Amino acid sequence: MSFGLAASLATATSAHGVATQDQGFLASASGINIGPFLYLGAKHMVTGYDHLLVLAGVIFFQRRLRDSVTFVSLFPIGHSITLLFGVLSGLYINTSLIDAVTGLSVRYKALENPETFRLINPKSAFFRFGLVHELGLSSKLQDLTLLPDGLIINMLVFNVGVEIEQVIALIVLVVGLMWLRQRLDFIRIATGANVALLAAGLVLFGMQSVGNFAT
Repeated sequence: MSFGLAASLATATSAHGVATQDQGFLASASGINIGPFLYLGAKHMVTGYDHLLVLAGVIFFQRRLRDSVTFVSLFPIGHSITLLFGVLSGLYINTSLIDAVTGLSVRYKALENPETFRLINPKSAFFRFGLVHELGLSSKLQDLTLLPDGLIINMLVFNVGVEIEQVIALIVLVVGLMWLRQRLDFIRIATGANVALLAAGLVLFGMQSVGNFAT
């Protein structure tokens, strides 16, 4: 595989891309735009496979709803901090590098689930994953040269949109898992899901690492 092809694949599979139809609006948005940024935050969650992979990895093995809600809340707190900090401070990082780290976080969660590999407290790890993930989006947004008027409020609203969509995803996952846990082969399903999560993290890390060097 050539470096050019690898870079193209990494760009195509970037978890922090901004849709072409949204770039014009973001670049010209001035003042507080609650509705549009709420929608874009929810859209980012739905189309961000990195969020969904990590969320599934966490929720699949949680038996108490309270623990699931705690984990889900830690992630957006983390990425709200780095999204604001990255955009306002001008901190720019190659998004392929961030996506490679995202792949590592997915792999880490898959290894941590059976409690055979654990470096730090799971909640602390999930919060740190959130801190890292949105550095990629903040760099993408800097490419669009956002107008400063209303920027802080708009970024906060964006993260509220992410949180709302995460709650919806959480409800869907919890309902689905309640049904799965009634099956006699749930352990086999859970093991298979964790193996798939591990493989997805490995593929994401490898592809984005090559893309980072190629670009």
